[in-house]
Amino acid sequence: MAHLRSRRRLALAVPVALSLTAALGFVPGVASAAPQSAPAVTAADGPNLAYVVNTETDRRTMGRVGKAITEAGGTVVVTYDRIGVIVAHSADPGFGARIRAVRGVQSAGATRTTPLTAAGTTDEGAVDYLSAAEAAKVKAAAAPASEPLEADQWDLRAIGADKAAKINPGSSKVTVAVIDTGVDDTHPDLAPNFSAAQSANCVGGVADTSEGAWRPYTSADYHGTHVAGEIAAARNGIGVAGVAPGVKVSGIKVSDPDNGLFYPESVVCAFVFAADHGVEITNNSYYVDPWLYNCMDDPDQRAIVDAVNRAQRYATKKGTLHLASAGNSNHDLDSDAIVDESSPDDSTPVTRTIDPHECYDVPTQLPGVVTVSATGVQNLKSYYSSYGKGVIDIAAPGGDRLYQIPDTPSKNGRILSTLPDDQYGFLQGTSMASPHAAGVAALLKSEHPWATPAQLQALLKAQADNPGCPDSYDQDGNGTQDATCEGGERVNGFYGFGVVDALKAVK
Repeated sequence: MAHLRSRRRLALAVPVALSLTAALGFVPGVASAAPQSAPAVTAADGPNLAYVVNTETDRRTMGRVGKAITEAGGTVVVTYDRIGVIVAHSADPGFGARIRAVRGVQSAGATRTTPLTAAGTTDEGAVDYLSAAEAAKVKAAAAPASEPLEADQWDLRAIGADKAAKINPGSSKVTVAVIDTGVDDTHPDLAPNFSAAQSANCVGGVADTSEGAWRPYTSADYHGTHVAGEIAAARNGIGVAGVAPGVKVSGIKVSDPDNGLFYPESVVCAFVFAADHGVEITNNSYYVDPWLYNCMDDPDQRAIVDAVNRAQRYATKKGTLHLASAGNSNHDLDSDAIVDESSPDDSTPVTRTIDPHECYDVPTQLPGVVTVSATGVQNLKSYYSSYGKGVIDIAAPGGDRLYQIPDTPSKNGRILSTLPDDQYGFLQGTSMASPHAAGVAALLKSEHPWATPAQLQALLKAQADNPGCPDSYDQDGNGTQDATCEGGERVNGFYGFGVVDALKAVK
């Protein structure tokens, strides 16, 4: 991939998520994607940018706004009529302000700060490929009836997923969509459980369901394939196993081919596509670019929050639960202020101090999205994982290569999973924690097929095991606490309601 960023990325959530909906002041209805074309009229005064235009959902208003977009020198790319979101392109620098003045428009803004051309993930560090020699060593240590590389999968044992698979590996009627950099469905550990009918390429805002469109651009775009394996790699005697090896997994690609970024219009498309194709759970190990936080007093950033929230709420109403990673900056997400030095990440970043209660990470901070922190083999918060009382919902294995080293053949504290081109490798990050929790959610959905997203979230929290706040969190041993955990054994800032438990989920 041209620009898969392994630098630390932050994803936040707030406990009073419903206040976000109230602040936005809209109640979108159910939706269906309906492409709408318009003549291209461009201005030569500025770069050609993408916009989201959020309107009332009646047909007359959307028609009037669509006409206004054309008259203002824009081009309608796609219309999601039932949620009132229109994706448009324009090269007129005044396009956003002009469209915001149109009657029926509730918010509108640019989704990027650089021109359109012909990743926003939460993994921490580059991938560590498993060599043939290392694989042979791991296979020699394989236990009876386990997968050949399972001896290195300390994460499965940490949450009882190995034992859970013997009771209920999950139902093939449940699908987890990996909204990410694409999934290599030809990998032998993924092919048995892959759902092509629920997969697409949503880059640009319009779903492409042609054969293979969901696959990663190159082998360097490994993130989505790794995530998919953590969720549902099959127990087929080939390599590794997923948390829920009996469920289906699909891939919805949203990463831009030129810079790897996850732009809002692509994510809107992904949520709507997942909902319209019967996906029960989505995994979101990223934040929507280009803003790490989207502040509601900025018209462009407000429009991004508005558009993506409409799409994820639509999916939730249709029965889809969303899980997302908490970020890798070891930040207290319930603090009064956080310094954002990375936004916008598609042009020149400008350092700003934001209040995470007023400037939102998308989609993690949206109402109803489950926020997941990361743990290592010792069941302790990973050194990089962000945290925060009332912010983190649950925790799951994400790996810790520095301070929590497992007694496995490779002695690698990160997470082993599938990679493109039939390979395997280790990654760590809250990107890896979220799919573990998504796998447990899939097991719960298999056990409780009629459970709503809200009920599934409650079940996730109920089955979790909370280790409580540690007496000390001086990971590097320098005498200074590296993070402060607030709360008790039931709910706290490190683990939320606790670390997910696959075995409890199937019992």
